[in-house]
Amino acid sequence: MSEAVFFHPARVFSVAEIAAMVGAPLPEGADGSREIHSVAALDRAGPRDLVFLENPRYADDLDGTAAAACLVAPKYAARVPAGTIALVTAKPYHAVAAFLAALFPEAMKPGSLFGSDGVAPGSTVHPSARFEQGVTVDPGAVVGPGAEVGSGTVICANAVIGPGVKIGRNCSIGPSASVMHTLIGNNVIIHGGARIGQDGFGFAMGPQHLKVPQVGRVVIQDNVEIGANTSIDRGANRDTIIGEGTKIDNLVQIGHNVVIGRHCVIVAQVGISGSTTLEDYVVLGGQVGVVGHARIGTGAQIAGASNIAGDVPAGVRYGGTPAKPIRQWFREVSILASLAKKGGAGDKSRDDGTA
Repeated sequence: MSEAVFFHPARVFSVAEIAAMVGAPLPEGADGSREIHSVAALDRAGPRDLVFLENPRYADDLDGTAAAACLVAPKYAARVPAGTIALVTAKPYHAVAAFLAALFPEAMKPGSLFGSDGVAPGSTVHPSARFEQGVTVDPGAVVGPGAEVGSGTVICANAVIGPGVKIGRNCSIGPSASVMHTLIGNNVIIHGGARIGQDGFGFAMGPQHLKVPQVGRVVIQDNVEIGANTSIDRGANRDTIIGEGTKIDNLVQIGHNVVIGRHCVIVAQVGISGSTTLEDYVVLGGQVGVVGHARIGTGAQIAGASNIAGDVPAGVRYGGTPAKPIRQWFREVSILASLAKKGGAGDKSRDDGTA
């Protein structure tokens, strides 16, 4: 790992502790007392580092690693060097994630920029706002009238919490985020610069484009994470809803009245038009665009840069523009490439696009 300048280990762990934490058996005769100070890449690890291997692309790096221990999938266990303790687990990436959370707990979510507790001088909290014990408010943050914030929640510098907003316990509202017209559950992370609960884009189109008032809310359920500079519009005449456990990347746009189910994954630069519904466990790759009023079924996966022009059945994998079953999309791309290649010999057009 690169030098720990911004995040410092909570403490030193032994290999035996890590094995117990992730449910990996300690090999017979292995020195479980060996100390682990950090996690590193396979080719950069030293004798106090933990490494992991799950992706076959990096299998060759395992042969020469100098790490103290390696979380490794069973099929690569025999390749672990003699000086490295093999901790065999079916899901090394999940295992290293669990260990990293214990090693660097401060990296799990935005915390107070000043390391302080309570309401800091320089913040503005309306007298009618209500806090449970253990709320932290950084300098520059603004909390409006009637807002309610649960214990353990951190409101970082220059964040704005609007009137009547309700935020649950153990949440983190990142620097310069704004939260308006929103109800938030517990253990929610909103990263810096996110915009939650502003106007939806609603107009009665005509010569003068009459603005339609947006009078709904945003409802964010427990254990949701929302990336930096993501924008979630409040509902027009019903709520915009983000379901439990959903993870949203940076720079995502979610329109008014959108309903997103539980444990969905939405990658950067996705745009979801108004009144669209994503059922549970949907995955949208980067730069996917979704037309308004569509429904994407449970467990559907959409390849990056695809365009969804209508409803998508549950459990399918779609890709392309307009999106279609992924095997059909691959066949079409392959056929077009083949036709282009065949026509190339007699085509006098230049490669730079000029005739």
